[in-house]
Amino acid sequence: MMTTKAPAPAAGPATGPAGAAESRRNPRRRARRRGRVIAAAFVLPALLLLGALVVYPVLFSVGRSFFDAGGTRFVGGGNYAEMFRDPATLKAVRNSAIWVVVAPTLLTGLGLILAVLVEKVRWATAFKLLLFMPMAVSFLAAGIIFRLAYEEDPDKGVLNAAVVGVHDAVEGSSPYPTARARDGQGLTRGPDGSYSTSDTTSPGGRTLTLGLVGVAPKELPAGAAHARPAAGLSAGPGELLGVVYLDFAPGGGGKQGAVDAEESGLPEMTVEAVHDGRPVATATTASDGSFRFPGLTAGSYTVRLPAQNFAPPYEGVSWLGPALVTPAIIGAYLWIWTGFAMVLIGAGLSALPRDTLEAARMDGANEWQVFRRITVPLLAPILTVVFVTLVINVMKVFDLVYIIAPGPVQEDATVLATQMWLVSFGGGNNQGLGSALGVLLLLLVIPAMVFNVRRFRRSQS
Repeated sequence: MMTTKAPAPAAGPATGPAGAAESRRNPRRRARRRGRVIAAAFVLPALLLLGALVVYPVLFSVGRSFFDAGGTRFVGGGNYAEMFRDPATLKAVRNSAIWVVVAPTLLTGLGLILAVLVEKVRWATAFKLLLFMPMAVSFLAAGIIFRLAYEEDPDKGVLNAAVVGVHDAVEGSSPYPTARARDGQGLTRGPDGSYSTSDTTSPGGRTLTLGLVGVAPKELPAGAAHARPAAGLSAGPGELLGVVYLDFAPGGGGKQGAVDAEESGLPEMTVEAVHDGRPVATATTASDGSFRFPGLTAGSYTVRLPAQNFAPPYEGVSWLGPALVTPAIIGAYLWIWTGFAMVLIGAGLSALPRDTLEAARMDGANEWQVFRRITVPLLAPILTVVFVTLVINVMKVFDLVYIIAPGPVQEDATVLATQMWLVSFGGGNNQGLGSALGVLLLLLVIPAMVFNVRRFRRSQS
């Protein structure tokens, strides 16, 4: 019996489990493609801006660093060789190294200490707000503030006003820094700035009149009285008498070298009696300028007004001088960024497991041991992030150095960023060398950036 074979079904859409799975995958693939296109559309403007504002300037600077100042002649690595032969550039590298070592270390340490201490006070929020407020001040404004604060004139610079006030309170100041002897009036100026009588005198002899000028009447001490004439003084046996006075009468008149009625005595003046080249007695003038040396032995004496009476006033510290300009600018940087470090470390501190800290205290650890052996190790990741972030930041510092450092010491305070600007636009007009400095700065920053990015990725995994 013969059977016939049924014809095979015509080809059509896939059926069964495999076909169903394929039909489900196709919409997913289309959705993924559509998502990629949408994401690319959103990212494209940012990529264009990144390329125009970051990538292109970097590539252009790298290429420009191989040409001369005019940009017409290829010099290869000549700019890089010149960069390390230039004393100003080497000083900039040295100052940048000081910044990288000192500023992030101090800021991280200060931020850690303040974050730990603030946790133990009730007004922590207000304290954090006050310390973080300088972050809202631009570097330009902060530079102007500290340029004024560091002024050497105590009448303008607040820091020197405080230093001079403390110095004068502890050591005192010379009473008559501008006083001087009138020529031909019997006083000779010594090499140390003191004044001595030209002629010698003996105890019980004539009364000495020592006239000075150069003191404005308004600068006299409050207790100054009219000078006592020599006729009003009488020397006893073994006594040496005299008067130190201002040989000038307001309104003019009077006789030079003689005590007139309107002339003022100079009180609080130190006077020495000198015998055989050494001082044997010391006295201080009274309100009328008179002085007395009792109990002197017979002999010849000269009277000396020591240099301490005429020493110039203490002017304070030269904060912006060549020796201190870099530490002074770092101090301004600390004022701005301490709040940043404290807030970041404080956030990490608030996330620490409190049971671990309490367990250590219950085991007998004191606060220093808890801080050193538990708090700091647990905060090590956040401390590293803060430190590396600050390293990147200080390597690019420009505003504070350029604004605070005066022109004469600009070279002593220069860092790589300011040196790059000065060489390129600040008078050097050598964009080839400036571009080489920019490339060097980029190469120094990249390792810190890579380290930070890798650490961030590890913390996210």
